[in-house]
Amino acid sequence: MDFDSLRDAQSGLGTAAVIVMDKSTDVVQAIARLTPFYCHESCGQCTPCREGSRWLDLMMARFVKGDASVTEIDQILEITKEMEGHTICALADAAAWPVQGLIRHFRPELESRLQGAKIGSHVHSNAKYRPEQTIATA
Repeated sequence: MDFDSLRDAQSGLGTAAVIVMDKSTDVVQAIARLTPFYCHESCGQCTPCREGSRWLDLMMARFVKGDASVTEIDQILEITKEMEGHTICALADAAAWPVQGLIRHFRPELESRLQGAKIGSHVHSNAKYRPEQTIATA
């Protein structure tokens, strides 16, 4: 395993951290566990990171519960594309890449989880809205 072979497989080592999981791991839950970290760590200066990391956290919580529609998979992918490369630092990129990888490599598993989901049911999320990160305009 090296950087070039992973790049060719549309993956990467990122900061060279490796997470090893067996086939019994709920990969949707595993990726969803990463999103609160990025949401919390966002300084709020860049809108794509501030808003995008919050939306990733909220949407991934819904995906874990199966409380989203299949069409939202493309919506969250679009959010990650708007985050990636549009901020001062690389935090937004780091937040976007695990979700992109989930969709790229495990989309059928994600779709099967969301098939027949009841939209509009009450969603509980650990995502916290931080009003101090929002810039109000008059």
